[in-house]
Parts: sequence; structure tokens; C-alpha cells
Amino acid sequence: MPHLRRGGQPGQAAGRGGTGHPLSAHRDRLLAVRRGPCGDALRGALRNRAGAARPAGREGGPVTPAVLYSCSFVPAEWVAAHGVRPCRTLPASGPASAWLAADMGLCPYARAFALEARAGEADAVVVTTLCDQMRRVAEIIARDSPRPVFLMHLPTTWQSAASRAYYLDELRRLGRFLVQLGGAAPSDGDLAAVMLQYDSARAALRALRGRVSPRRFSEAIAEFHRTGAVTSDALPAAAPRGVPIALLGAPMVRNHFWLFDLIEEAGGHVALDATDSGERTLPAPFAADRLHTAPLEELADAYFGHIPHAFRRPNDALYQWLGRELARSGAKGLIVRRYVWCDTWHAEVERLREWASVPVLDLDVNGGGDAEGRAANRIQAFIEALR
Repeated sequence: MPHLRRGGQPGQAAGRGGTGHPLSAHRDRLLAVRRGPCGDALRGALRNRAGAARPAGREGGPVTPAVLYSCSFVPAEWVAAHGVRPCRTLPASGPASAWLAADMGLCPYARAFALEARAGEADAVVVTTLCDQMRRVAEIIARDSPRPVFLMHLPTTWQSAASRAYYLDELRRLGRFLVQLGGAAPSDGDLAAVMLQYDSARAALRALRGRVSPRRFSEAIAEFHRTGAVTSDALPAAAPRGVPIALLGAPMVRNHFWLFDLIEEAGGHVALDATDSGERTLPAPFAADRLHTAPLEELADAYFGHIPHAFRRPNDALYQWLGRELARSGAKGLIVRRYVWCDTWHAEVERLREWASVPVLDLDVNGGGDAEGRAANRIQAFIEALR
């Protein structure tokens, strides 16, 4: 459950009962849940686990199961409203692993997520079909880990009623998976109350922009996704200096926030973090009227209907959002940070160069030990050219 470490608690509201109709039974065959050891015995152990924390989205009760995921299109509110703890992670890159030695061609981010999913303490893993790399990771984790894995299918097209209905169906299917883990299906009132809490927390998170350093703001977004907490007691940031830069592209890994420092050392500062782990992937604020009458539909619209992303077809919404935010931030240059194996962002670079009114740097990251030094040289040359 999101909370403010300083300041007031988000409000709550009640709604009507029921969250929608179940899907037809054949859709449940798509659940990638490992059977055997992770069947009834696991669910019973999760229900009976002892601890001090309260369940997300519920009052009192035992410690709840935790779900690990990394995709911005998995609503934390839906997970939390089921009494399951959502943990959207930024994995940390590390040395090569013997476990993944045979699975060549994984990008550094997908590899880091697979390692965390296997070694971490989450009770289950949720992966989406946003990219082929992560789809492959779902197969690897399901093959080699005892943790249940849920593969959530994301429509590439998003403007049709059929695509929106499909996304809603996938949320309901995810809900049944969460119930299997030991959660409970929420009423509309439960869901609306959790949505209000997250909406209030995200408003506090957005308010940190400009009050803390660019790096700290992006780290705060990552921390909120992982824990639901908004840290608001950081020291005020000094006035930004140097050339304002916008970041775009693939999600960061947890130990690569040095990129912000490199940009500052080269004479710039990050005026906009539009990466897949930055503020671009925060859902839209909820509409109050629909929050109380159709909360699940409003939740789906805030995520599926409003988060701009390169993988979407058409992805014009990405360029509309980026155009507004580049103007607001005053960015003089755009750095597209992508992994070498990321076809989605690689394919977008040339279109960005043709579209953008500012220079564009294609910064490919291979995950090797020389990543920082290689990036430093290219960033320094790029910012020197902008002065």
C-alpha cells in the first residue's frame, strides 16, 4: 500500500460491490502457474504466514504474498486490492550467471530481472508480452524456478474497443491468479479505496520534481514502484546547472543511475526522465466520477489508455507526450538509452531524429564492465556539441 513517509495519509472512499464478470473458462488455460509444489500447499502456507505487516489494501490480517514484476502496464492497485503486495522492481545488473549461460542473447535488463526473480523473496512473478526478451524470461523462470509465473498478454494496438476489452480480460485473469496465491477478490469499494491511495501518493511523487535532484527524483519513482513509499524528506535540490537533457528509452537497472552523474559531470543535467522507468510510465490521475461507478474500467483506462510507449501501434501518443514534455522541460538534447538487443527502441531512433527539434544521441548499452566509461565519452562529446 502506498504511503507518505511525511505528510497526510491518502483518503479513502467506498464504492459499490463487484468488479466485473469472470472470463470464460478456457482463458484460464493461459495461466502459467507451476503445479505440484506450488499448488494448494503453497497457497495454504501463504495464507497462514505470520508477520507484522498488514495486507496491502486490507485492514489487519496476516502477511500477504508478494508479486514481483517490472512492466508499467501491470496496475499495482489491482494487485494490492487483492491483498497481495505488488513489487515493481528495477533489477540490478551483475556478473554473468552459470544459470543463464545457455540462454544467450538476453538483454542486460531481462537477464537481471530473471536473476532477481529466481533469487528474490517474491512468492510469484508477473511478466508481460511487452517485448520478446521478457516473454523469453517468463519461459526461463517457469522452467527453472519453483515460483508461479503469470504471463500477461498486452495488445499492441490500443485504440479499439476490442483491445481495451482484451486488456480488461487480462486484468480479471490476473485477479484469479492472485486469488490462487492467497489473495481475495475485491469489491468495487475496496478497489476504489486502494486507487485513491495510490493516486494521492503519485501526486506527492510528481510534486518532488524540481524539489530534489534529477537523480533523486528518478530513484524516488523506482522506490515508489518497489515499495509504495514516497520519500519527501530529502534535502532541497540546488538549482539545475548546465545543458538540460531529456532521457528516453529502455528502463534503467538499479545500479546504473550513475548515468545522471555522468551527464552532470559533462556539463548538463537531466531535465526529463522519459525512460521506461521514469515519469512517462506513471498512469493518468483517476477521474473521480468513474472511480466510484466503474473503478476497474477507470483503472484500465488510466494505464492502458494513457501510458505512452514505443511498443504501441500506433505510437503517436508517445510523440505527443514527448513533444509537450520537451517543451515544458526546456531540454536542448535527447539521449535515447537502449540495450543493444532492444529492437523496439532501436527501431525508433531514426524516427526520433527526424521528428525531434533537438539533437538526438543513440546511447546503446551492452551491460559489459566498460559501460560507464564508454557512456561517459559519448555523453561528454554530445553535451559539448550542444553548448
